[in-house]
Amino acid sequence: MGKLSLKSGIVKDIIIVVIGIAIIWIGLRVAFGTENPFYVVSSGSMIPNLEIFDVIVVQGHVNFDQLKVGDIIVFNRPDGHDKVIVHRVAEILNKDPLVIRTKGDANPGSIPGTDFPITKNDYIGKVVYVIPQIGYVTRILTPPINYIIIAVIVGVMLVKQFGKPKSEIEKLSDEDKAKNSDKEIGKSSIDENLSSDKSYLTENSDSSETKANDESSTDKDSSSK
Repeated sequence: MGKLSLKSGIVKDIIIVVIGIAIIWIGLRVAFGTENPFYVVSSGSMIPNLEIFDVIVVQGHVNFDQLKVGDIIVFNRPDGHDKVIVHRVAEILNKDPLVIRTKGDANPGSIPGTDFPITKNDYIGKVVYVIPQIGYVTRILTPPINYIIIAVIVGVMLVKQFGKPKSEIEKLSDEDKAKNSDKEIGKSSIDENLSSDKSYLTENSDSSETKANDESSTDKDSSSK
């Protein structure tokens, strides 16, 4: 019965993680207006503004018609749509419909079939944020490393599910009880000492002095407490 409840708990945790990731991913796609809001720079054509392994955040809600010279955009290579390119808008070739030419900052010139003609159908989004060098992480997210990372996550979940071994918990519980017992014994002995000190002060005094000493002793006792 315990094993079944443990397994069901693990499965539940895994499902929660998967659903959470799915919700976050869908939310990001809706927020940025593109199927993939994140891209990793894989070439040096935009150096020094974009380095290899920089992660760029792309905003698809910026309309193609709103683009101007100087904007850095992400688009599908017009000649075949076989590659995603991130270059800077270099020239407006036509306004109605809008056709633009781009160029990599590090390239000597625009490349036909890659940098132009860029139309609305090629456009993915405008670069709105750059996360430097974080793209190195994506290099380890290819099989089989990605499965190892998943296994580590599941392992952490298992550790949390199991908690501390029962014997260790019992041992800690016994130690806590012993400490609490020692504290109670110590408190009792202190109270006894204070009581004996008070008796000592009152036994060697007359009635008036006894009263004064009792008050003094009481003050001391209360301050010590």
